[in-house]
Order: sequence, then structure tokens, then C-alpha cells
Amino acid sequence: MAVSLGMSKVSSYIAVSLDGYAAGPNQSVDNPLGEGGLRVHGWHIEPPLDPVDEAINEEIVGHGAFIMGRNMFGPIRGEWEGDWNGWWGPNPPYHGPVFVLTHYPRESVVMEGGTTFHFVTDGVESALKQAREAAGDRSISVAGGASTVQQFIRAGLLDELHTHVAPVVLNAGEPLLKDVDNAVLEPINVRSSPRATHITYRITYP
Repeated sequence: MAVSLGMSKVSSYIAVSLDGYAAGPNQSVDNPLGEGGLRVHGWHIEPPLDPVDEAINEEIVGHGAFIMGRNMFGPIRGEWEGDWNGWWGPNPPYHGPVFVLTHYPRESVVMEGGTTFHFVTDGVESALKQAREAAGDRSISVAGGASTVQQFIRAGLLDELHTHVAPVVLNAGEPLLKDVDNAVLEPINVRSSPRATHITYRITYP
């Protein structure tokens, strides 16, 4: 059974290509999603949005706390330099506490709209503990990227995985499900629009 039974649900919403990549190859500061990666996200960032996609967009940010990897937060590697505060501008879409996994300490960063980035240096279990304390009874989202989702599955900490499969083939890049054979994914819901098929999986750890 899922490890967080009786606690706030831990979910991840992540867009992928038909061949299973969450980002394209050759990611860079100018192309953070890699070559072709932006096409995987057209369903939720390019208007007009389909009503199904719009509803899922609201679900993605409708959690009590969020966890993400440092690669999702920004392009900086090693020690923190400058005043980089994420890809989203002064008012990120999360409007709540966001716990960023990193090896390098940094003071929390308060943004507009209620988003605060906290930087966690002691692993996924610690990030989840802090997110639970911040979220209370509300659910927790593992926002990404793919490597962070994999870490949570390998640790047996993810309850649900929501994939948003775009009709795009990348052929290479960052695979979503790599070395996660400790988990069983059971599809429990499917919704679709012309630009994506949204599949929800319940995750158990036999």
C-alpha cells in the first residue's frame, strides 16, 4: 500500500512526450526544457486552453505545499550566485511554500502572491516532512523534474502520479520513469483533450 495512508496525499503532475520524456535533450539556460521540450507543455501554456486542460492547470497548483528539484528551480549549479529566484518571475504560480532540493544552503526567498521558496539540503524525506508540516491537512505536490519524481518513487513516498501525455515524440531527453521498478502503477482515471491525454496512476509498493 502507499506509505502515506492516513496522511496528506503526495502527488506529482508532470507532462511527458509519447515516448516518455519529461524534457528534451541539451537543456540549457536559454532552453530549460531541452530541444523540443516546450512542445510537451503546449496543452497548458498556449491559449486558448481546452476546458479539460484548464481544469487540470488549476489542480496542478491547488496543493498545500510543493517540492521540486534544483534543476526545476533554475539553471545555477554549485554554490548559489546572484539573485536567481526561479523561472516564473516575481509572482510564481504556486502561492504557497515550495521546498527546493539542493546540496547548497540558502536562505528562504519570499515572493509575491504567497510563494516562499525554502531550500532543503538533507534529502527527500526531510523535504517531505517539512512540506507536511507546512501543508497541514492539504495535499503535497512533487512538482518535478523527472529526477525528483524518480527519487520519491524509489523511496516509496509518492501516492499518485498524474501524467499529461502530449502527442509529441522527442526521441531523446530526460525520461520520466527510470529505475523505478519498486513501484506498481495502476491507472485509475483518464481525461483527454485534443492536446493531451491525462492519466492518473495510483502507486503501490509491494
